[in-house]
Amino acid sequence: MTRLGPTSLALLQDDTRPYFLFWTDATVADLRAHLASQDLEERAYWMGALLREANTRDVWLFVTQAEIRALWPRLVRYLGRARAMWSYLLGLPEPSWPPPEAKHA
Repeated sequence: MTRLGPTSLALLQDDTRPYFLFWTDATVADLRAHLASQDLEERAYWMGALLREANTRDVWLFVTQAEIRALWPRLVRYLGRARAMWSYLLGLPEPSWPPPEAKHA
C-alpha cells in the first residue's frame, strides 16, 4: 500500500508549529517530546489531539498503529468525534461513550 506524503514538508522540521495544534504554541519537537513522555496520560492527551485534529496522512509522521493501539484505552477519552473513525480504521471495537461507569442514573 502506498501512503500519501505529508500535507506540508514543514511538518518534518522541529521548529514548525503544526496547523493541527492551533490552540498552543507547541512545535513539532514539542509534540514529539509529549508523544515520548513516560507519563501515559500526557502521551494520550497529545496523541488524542493529533488523531482528532490532524489530517490522517500527517498522523503517521508522528505515531504508528502499534503506538495508537497500545494507548487506546487511555486515548479514547481525548478523541471526541474522531473516536468512531479511528476505531474503524484500526479495526477496534467502537467504545461506548461515555463509559458506563460515568453515566448517572
